[in-house]
Amino acid sequence: MLEISSESPAQSSPIQSGRVQPRSVSRYHVSLAVDDNEIREAQRLRYQVFAGEMGARLATVLPGHDIDLYDPYCDHLLVRDLASGEVVGTYRILPPDAAKRIGSYYSEQEFDLTRLNCLRPRMAELGRSCVHRDHRSGGVIARLWMGLAEYMTRYGYEHIVGCASISLADGGHLAASVYRQLSATHLAPLEWHATPRDRLPLESLDDGQIAPLPPLIKGYTRSGGMICGEPAWDPDFNSADLLMLLPMAQLNRSYARRFGV
Repeated sequence: MLEISSESPAQSSPIQSGRVQPRSVSRYHVSLAVDDNEIREAQRLRYQVFAGEMGARLATVLPGHDIDLYDPYCDHLLVRDLASGEVVGTYRILPPDAAKRIGSYYSEQEFDLTRLNCLRPRMAELGRSCVHRDHRSGGVIARLWMGLAEYMTRYGYEHIVGCASISLADGGHLAASVYRQLSATHLAPLEWHATPRDRLPLESLDDGQIAPLPPLIKGYTRSGGMICGEPAWDPDFNSADLLMLLPMAQLNRSYARRFGV
């Protein structure tokens, strides 16, 4: 079990509140970052993936690190390779009270979340999900979701919200195909829709092909997650972003057993 301190992250610094005992499973373990050094490890991995692989334009204060103004308010979930000790997966979590202190969720840069206002008191935001290119077999994402489920349960948060990115390297056809598939099977109720501030022009992109779901989005949907409407275009990351919403009460039973929820 992740042994998170009894103090709520809303009542202390995210770093101090994130002390956990790592969970060892197979070749990986999952934990929350407990100091600046561990947060820097996550930020270096993020830079490698987002800037090095995806070509994202990152405005960072430290070369080789992906750092933004939300990081100090977040808890940082890490998956570490037991053999090398290297951080190979990360997710950051913005608790609702921390979002209130900073003034917004990160996703509000891309979406109007007015219709989700009633969920804010118990809605945590996920962001900056990435996995090292040599560890993308699915095991790392599974560990991230295990840690996330325990975190959400520990603090009593009821909803997860976050942007799931789809590369636009093919011009946007993959993103359009993924949206078309999910809008038919995993579309949130109208009262939970969010409007993209910079809408992706879907009607000029969909080539009618069925595309595989990216692993992160597949993880959301298998756990009971929904999309909150059309994707936004993020030019800095060269991606289309779908806003995902996951009510904890809707976790798929098999995932609930797997994550210990």
